[in-house]
Amino acid sequence: MKYSIVLSPMILALALSGCDFGRPAVTPVVVTTPGPAGPAGATGATGRTGGTGATGTTGATGGAGATGNTGQTGATGAQGKPGEGTIVVLPPK
Repeated sequence: MKYSIVLSPMILALALSGCDFGRPAVTPVVVTTPGPAGPAGATGATGRTGGTGATGTTGATGGAGATGNTGQTGATGAQGKPGEGTIVVLPPK
């Protein structure tokens, strides 16, 4: 309690003394505004063409093709000639 009695007037004095600082007057400065814009300048030169880009990567391999259709049956052969003196030997059973 005894500190608060001494501390309160000190804080009040510091707070009020902060308002007493005299600040120097700011000297006014003349600000000039720019006039109207001048005419447009000449068009610049055309730029150079860029270099050729890098080659792209190779694409993926395509899928396998479909299986082909089955071929047609071949023609029937001609009938054989009857045997002329041909001997057929059969083994005994």
